Amino acid sequence: MSKYPDGEQSDKMTSKISSLLDNARSLADVFEVVKTAVYSTIHMSRGGLMLGLADLGNHPGRFFGAFYPVGTNIIVMNRTPLARIKETQPDLWRPYAFHVLLHEYLHTLGYLDENQVGRKVYDISETALGKDHPATQIAMDTVKFFPNLVYPNIAWQPENLDVELVEGFDRSSVSYIS
Repeated sequence: MSKYPDGEQSDKMTSKISSLLDNARSLADVFEVVKTAVYSTIHMSRGGLMLGLADLGNHPGRFFGAFYPVGTNIIVMNRTPLARIKETQPDLWRPYAFHVLLHEYLHTLGYLDENQVGRKVYDISETALGKDHPATQIAMDTVKFFPNLVYPNIAWQPENLDVELVEGFDRSSVSYIS
């Protein structure tokens, strides 16, 4: 099942992290789960990050969930897919947010190659949440989830990037699962 921890310890970790994600109520809560999953699997962390929400447009047939400007301390997440998920399948909101934030968090840790990040997102999701968890399924085949992530047949691009910072996003008091 897991590439990193072994046996019963792995099952306990998967259960604990999955429960934390199920109980997350905000993007800041989801990000705490992301940091826990990353530290528990690849033993890396970084603090002092900010999250900005912005309308990054809609691109039917393509997906643009967030970006990380290299060398900064901000992740900018697209409001459009977040809104679309809440409208169409709110049960996917946490797994989707976990997936996007995990992807961008790995960029902040120095993983810049998109293919490598995609594989790491899947490996960490599978290890931390289990292969059947929706976040792991999104990591395995994001295209399958496109209908829930973009507005169909409506293409638009914002005129300017109006970024709203999420207060309390990166909490310094993190307790990682051992």
